[in-house]
Amino acid sequence: MSLLHSRACAPRPRPDCAAGHCRPPRTEGRRGRPGGPDPLRLSYPPKPKLLVVDELGYLPLEKQTAHLFFQLVSRRYERGSMLITSIQTTTQWGHVFGDEVIAAAVLDWVLHHSHVLVIQGEIFRLRQK
Repeated sequence: MSLLHSRACAPRPRPDCAAGHCRPPRTEGRRGRPGGPDPLRLSYPPKPKLLVVDELGYLPLEKQTAHLFFQLVSRRYERGSMLITSIQTTTQWGHVFGDEVIAAAVLDWVLHHSHVLVIQGEIFRLRQK
């Protein structure tokens, strides 16, 4: 299991957040290109001080979800902290994202200002079985 923590500048407060209650990120399709609408995209970057992504890679991401995660990481780069837990090593993220190029770009951003903790040993929840 690995644990990644990326620390960046504190995000600016959003005017549409009141008392810590913010709208979740919306997704919307773009139109106007030949071949139909483009894949989904985030309409604004989520800006909590710390974004936690737990168990990334437990299941492989669908192509559309991988593109949304790529957008999320790219928009948070040097704007907010992320904590990512994964049972997969970073060398296996190409399989998680279904695309080596997207995995390499995400890892480039995530690992730039990060601390990586690798925890080896038996998985706690599996010890009980």
